[in-house]
Formats: sequence, structure tokens, C-alpha cells
Amino acid sequence: MEIIIYILIAVAFLILLSSLRVIYDFERGVVFTLGRYNAKRGTIGPGLRLVIPIIQRMVRVDMRLRVVDVPEQDTITRDNVTVRVNAVLYYRVTNAEYSVIQIEDFEYAISQLAQTTMRNVVGEVTLDELLGRRDQVSDKIRLIVDKASDPWGIKVESVELKHVELPKEMKRVMAKAAEAERIKRATIIRSQGESMASMKVAQAATLIGKQEGALQLRTLQSLGDLASDPSNTVNFILPFDVLKPYQGYKGGR
Repeated sequence: MEIIIYILIAVAFLILLSSLRVIYDFERGVVFTLGRYNAKRGTIGPGLRLVIPIIQRMVRVDMRLRVVDVPEQDTITRDNVTVRVNAVLYYRVTNAEYSVIQIEDFEYAISQLAQTTMRNVVGEVTLDELLGRRDQVSDKIRLIVDKASDPWGIKVESVELKHVELPKEMKRVMAKAAEAERIKRATIIRSQGESMASMKVAQAATLIGKQEGALQLRTLQSLGDLASDPSNTVNFILPFDVLKPYQGYKGGR
């Protein structure tokens, strides 16, 4: 009789041990009793919890922020350019029971939803908008995925486009366009500089023409600059204006 009692105690102890569950602080446990979910007692928080074998079943749900690497997708933009785009999506579970009851595998579902949404959104914009407005495209993807996954108890925190790969032919065309743009800017800057320089030269010529002897001083300054290098040979044509100060001079004593 004592042996039977010991056996029953041992069995009860083993059942008790198998009934204990440790829920971590970042987890929630969704408990089903005889296959039914009780809204009042069905979700259990962190700590040491008791789950009755056979009668109850618990599903653990990780509530931490998760990352989904959206694979590269071949997409055609609105202006008919084929690009390969990939992204990264950050989300977290906000309602544990919805993520278990409303959908079979929310991780797979959110990944597939992000892929199809990214293709659709990229197809609605041009290549220039995709390259120049990545933040707006990413935010549009986030809003669509967040709205679609809300019934699953999921909150999408952010979506970031990681890489946009262009065809080789398009890369060459864009490189030529960028080079032409740089040449155009350089030509405009050079022409603006020449225009400003010509205005300054015209102002200087007007000022020199108004001042008596200014042309002679400028000529002598130019000669001094040329004479600084002994290897230079200068053929100087004397302007008639240089002789104006000496007109009427008959010599000294």
C-alpha cells in the first residue's frame, strides 16, 4: 500500500513539474483551455506559471522588436525601368492573442506582405522619384503594411529601402547624363566669370582713360612685369599717347 502511495506522489510531482512554465519578461503566453481561448485569463505575463497538461496548451509569443530582411525583387517603375530593390522592415507584436488566433504564421505572412507591397509601391513611382525620395517611398510601404497587419496584432515601426540596383545600360546612360550636367555647369560658371571679368576690364579702361598719365603708368608697370624674367625678349611698340606730355617741350638749359 505504501508503495502505491509513493508512486502516486511521484506521479503527482512529475505532473506538477511538467505543468510549470517560465515566461520571460519579453514574452507572453497565450493559453487555450480545452481548445478555447478565454479573453480574461487566456494571456499570461512573465513569471512562473501553471499550465495543466492535456487540458491546457500554451503558445509563447515574443514581444520584442523583430527585423525582416525583404529579399530583392525585380520591379518595373512607372517609367518602364527594371530595377532590383530590397528593404528591411522592423515590427513588433502588440497583441499576442491576435498574432496566434487570427493568422497561422505571422512571421511568414509579414514577409510576404512586405515583398508584394514593395513591388506595388515601386511600380507606382518613376526612377527619379525612387532614387531621390527613398524616405517617402519607404514611409508609404510602412503605412500599407502596418494597416494590413493591424488585425494580426502587429505594429510596423519602420521600413527602409537598403539598395536599388539599376541595369548596366541605365548606369551608363545616367553616368553620361551626369557628365553632361557637370560640363554644362562648368561652362556656365566659366562664361559668368568671363562676363564679370569683361565688365571689370571695361570699368578699368574707362577709369584709365579719364585720368591723365594713367595709361603711361600702366604701360610702365607692364614693362616692369615683363622685365622681371631676364630670359624674356620684349618688342615694345611705343604708343603715341606716351609722347603727349612731351609735346611742346623744347629742351632745358
